[in-house]
Amino acid sequence: MRKLIANEWMTLDGVVQAPSYADEDVTGGFRHGGWHARYFDDLSMNWVIENVRGAGGYLLGRGTYEIFAAHWPDAPQDQQVLAEPLNALPKYVASTTLDEPLGWQNSTLLRGDIGTAVRALKAEQGKDLHIIGSPVLLQSLLGLGLVDELRLMIDPLVVGGGKRLFRDDGARRPLRLVESQVTSTGAIIATYAAAGG
Repeated sequence: MRKLIANEWMTLDGVVQAPSYADEDVTGGFRHGGWHARYFDDLSMNWVIENVRGAGGYLLGRGTYEIFAAHWPDAPQDQQVLAEPLNALPKYVASTTLDEPLGWQNSTLLRGDIGTAVRALKAEQGKDLHIIGSPVLLQSLLGLGLVDELRLMIDPLVVGGGKRLFRDDGARRPLRLVESQVTSTGAIIATYAAAGG
């Protein structure tokens, strides 16, 4: 049985929308896109590389899949440390609007009930599955109790609105802090495991 691990960049007020680019996701009038880049340092970059390279495959929502599929197959040489595993390893895409065959190599569209599909993937042998970005998918899987770990980089920034990691659904989800570090930019890198109860 392999774990399902979520990798997210998040503001202190829980926003995960458009961390990388100004125009990445402007839905809802979000105007703070690209908020994350200035908080990278050597520690956090190594953390990203370890997470990507340590995965046995990736679970992606449609939006993240489309962004990644447009970039990583032709990534520049200085990004190959991330591009190589992202291109080579299996990618499982949750979407009701995409059709197969998917254009990015080693990508498979998940069919039917997402909970059933992810339980089947977790039951396989191999290295852990990682969700990168994909906040809508992640929220669904959190609601189903299928996420084993949250690996968060929490930036010292409040943006006051936008798409948040956790839904306002009234559900109680205890977590256990596994490890944490503080970067030179003041971001916190923390791993939380599902604690049950």
